[in-house]
Amino acid sequence: MKQIEKLAINQEDPWLDPYIDDVKDRFERYKKARKEIEEAAGSLLNFANGHHYYGINFDKEKNGWFYREWAPQAHKLYLTGDFNQWNRTSHPLEKNSNGDWELFLPFKQYKDSFLHESKIKVHVHTQKGSMDRIPAYIRRVIQDPETHDFAGQLWLPENPFSWTDATFSLEEVYREPIIYECHVGMAQEREGVGSYKEFADVILPRIKDGGYNAIQLMAIQEHPYYGSFGYHVSNFFAPSSRFGTPEDLKYLVNKAHSMGIAVIMDIVHSHAVKNMAEGLNQFDGTDHQYFHSGGRGYHEGWDSMLFDYGKWEVKQFLLSNVCYWLEEFHFDGYRFDGVTSLLYFHHGNTSFDHYDKYFKSGVDWDAVTYLQLANEVVHQCKKNSISIAEDVSGMPGLCRKPEEGGVGFDFRLGMGIPDYWIKILKEKQDEDWNIHEMWKVLSNRRYKEKTIAYAESHDQALVGDKTIAFWLMDKEMYFHMHVDHQNLVIDRGIALHKMIRLFTISLGGEGYLNFIGNEFGHPEWVDFPRAGNQWSHYYARRQWSLVDNKDLKYQYLWNWDKAMIHTIKGHHVLSASGAREINMDTENKVIIFERNNLIFIFNFSTNNSVFGYKFRVPEQGIYRIILNSDRKEFGGFGRVDDSIDYPTDENLNVSIYLTNRTALVMQKKVAQ
Repeated sequence: MKQIEKLAINQEDPWLDPYIDDVKDRFERYKKARKEIEEAAGSLLNFANGHHYYGINFDKEKNGWFYREWAPQAHKLYLTGDFNQWNRTSHPLEKNSNGDWELFLPFKQYKDSFLHESKIKVHVHTQKGSMDRIPAYIRRVIQDPETHDFAGQLWLPENPFSWTDATFSLEEVYREPIIYECHVGMAQEREGVGSYKEFADVILPRIKDGGYNAIQLMAIQEHPYYGSFGYHVSNFFAPSSRFGTPEDLKYLVNKAHSMGIAVIMDIVHSHAVKNMAEGLNQFDGTDHQYFHSGGRGYHEGWDSMLFDYGKWEVKQFLLSNVCYWLEEFHFDGYRFDGVTSLLYFHHGNTSFDHYDKYFKSGVDWDAVTYLQLANEVVHQCKKNSISIAEDVSGMPGLCRKPEEGGVGFDFRLGMGIPDYWIKILKEKQDEDWNIHEMWKVLSNRRYKEKTIAYAESHDQALVGDKTIAFWLMDKEMYFHMHVDHQNLVIDRGIALHKMIRLFTISLGGEGYLNFIGNEFGHPEWVDFPRAGNQWSHYYARRQWSLVDNKDLKYQYLWNWDKAMIHTIKGHHVLSASGAREINMDTENKVIIFERNNLIFIFNFSTNNSVFGYKFRVPEQGIYRIILNSDRKEFGGFGRVDDSIDYPTDENLNVSIYLTNRTALVMQKKVAQ
């Protein structure tokens, strides 16, 4: 019997032995798709430059603007807008030799009418009638403040944006990303929609001060409904005009880079808004142009449309979109939204209890191939750019290179971690927390597949759920967060909030993520303006005055977060190999482990504070405490003296006073 060649993930995971052919087929499909693209376009990047061909682009040789649109089943297309007084018949497009609709506007003839910031649409005749549509590759869309209608807008600034980020390096971020997930519109304290410039000038300095080296921006791609958190995209090449102009977004990215902060974009290729007036749905009059036809093209849970990833033009549209944001706005990578939904026909509505679920029925192989190609585009477009998969299924090889049998992402989100924290906070008393279960959940991940760990993200901050701070302290936060107030609920909440975060960042992965405001225990959920709240922005903002107020305890959580990140970054914990278990003490609920020569000590006990707590360390020497959650500036009680040395005995044991609900980090002193 012929021995089947094993790719790397098969060689390293015996559970994949029955799926050698499946993993190899995954790679072969990718190679075939890439070869077809390279033969037709010359290279994958040439193919992913569709935005320089489709849409509105200025041709220097011909000295004029080309407008091109892919709409195979449309009967007629007419460009209309301010430039021709919205005449819907005067500027017809013709089909070119490629089968695309095309119109050329000579600069000499249209220089006084085809103007920067003027509105534009395309009038499309189809088998279902005629309708004004927004061009598919349009780069700016604006909403009329009175009618609320959306329209394309020509964005032809006379002077290009002046970038100053040529020396910005992504190496540190790629090695150990510490990500601040944020939403530009809700980042300000005032009630209203924040802007790109406000975010750059007001919020970025806070993030820098906190020690984060990357931000993950939500809701950048244009979307008609603000309350969707940006996940029902209508215009894939247009930065949301709610927050300002494209130049304002470039200002934000450029300023972040000047601070040493990478900018990762939340990119939504898993689905699209079903709206026809604003989006792509039935653009050429059929239900199968960009999306699958019938039920396969509709996501019932999200009420949105699903792309046909196997179609040539759809792949070019989406891959060009990947390249566009890196190229035009200098983004440093992507967090791909809804990867689980994208990978499977059932969109993740199953239990992933058998490896057959990853390789047999239910997998959309066209989508898998698309993601492999998209990741290759990301990494070809920009050195050390980052791709992160939002996947809860645990598909093997998701964060391995295609030639190793994988899909090509750099990181996956550790989505089971926040689910676990919320579950035990909801369902278990503190006394019933299982330290062995906690260790397993936080340390269990696929070999050589890097994870972004997080205690909570925007999902836990939305109306209908609660943040960790709210689960811990609830209504007491409204009455007892003053520094002079004594309250057992608040004391417990602050202690566990700190411990959960340190446990997550130190044990849970190779990267870390925090959602804006959660680092200081922001007390309010996120609720965007809607009819049910009288279109209020009260809950769609961040109350920075709480953490700035020295009379309130929120400062303690902020101080802790800052010190925690400083320690993790300074000792390169995230880029180190996984943690080594040192001590598991069920009776006292103590977990001690080592990672990159730091000793992490957690006492989750509700009341057991132990004098002379003894545990064995890897090396003989003198140890010192470099991080102590019980310090008073972190909202603790100052019970642990972290100014003294802790020498090992002849058996490599260290003895400390280990107080309840306390986290400590120790390091061996280096001889002077």
